Amino acid sequence: MEPAARAAGRDALIAWLVVLGLVTGLVRIDIKLPAIGHLGNAPVAVAWRRTEDLYDYGFHARPLVRGLVIAGTAIVVIFPLFALGYFAFYEVACNSSLLAFLPQHDLCRSYRGLHGIHAPHLVWNPLREDSFSQFCLVQLVVVALPEELFFRGMLLRLLEQRFPPRRRILGGGVGLALVLSAAAFALVHLPKDGDPRALATFFPGLLFGWMRSATGSITASTITHGASNILIRLLDLCVLQ
Repeated sequence: MEPAARAAGRDALIAWLVVLGLVTGLVRIDIKLPAIGHLGNAPVAVAWRRTEDLYDYGFHARPLVRGLVIAGTAIVVIFPLFALGYFAFYEVACNSSLLAFLPQHDLCRSYRGLHGIHAPHLVWNPLREDSFSQFCLVQLVVVALPEELFFRGMLLRLLEQRFPPRRRILGGGVGLALVLSAAAFALVHLPKDGDPRALATFFPGLLFGWMRSATGSITASTITHGASNILIRLLDLCVLQ
């Protein structure tokens, strides 16, 4: 094994362990910040140590058209299926005494069945704390962008140097590096509530990682990641309000 590959794997592991430790510590002392948004400088530190640049970690728009097409295709194809699965899940789980514990945030207490689903009331005034426009901006800039820069831009790149993908699907590498980066992404979500259901973020992590690998940029994964968080919020409001 080349020394450079070993160094890349070591740096990926150290960076992830530091981030995991910081996230766990900040959550425990109740710092009111999104999961990784306050740790967006981690790739900067790693890039400096490795004499690299954020451009190397996908922090650029090119190829813009390809990135937008991939993100748009994922949103158009996957989001409607996810929405159907979301409501089907709550319909089944909330009507079963054995499965009622599965939904997060005690949503079954507010769920009134399919007939109770309604269009959410959204506040667009950015000056209000409950502003949906403010929520969207935070999800894209404060949450999705730093997370994608760290997990897909930096971590996946280093892991692919250590474990080069043996196959590619539509240009995106599929292999151990992709799985490890998605697992690292999922595990960092665990300390927030200590809820094992947070590990489900492993699956979108695979999609976001493939997007990064297929384009060489974090544009598509950032857009899709932010839009996913916004979609989940909208679906929750369709049930909770």
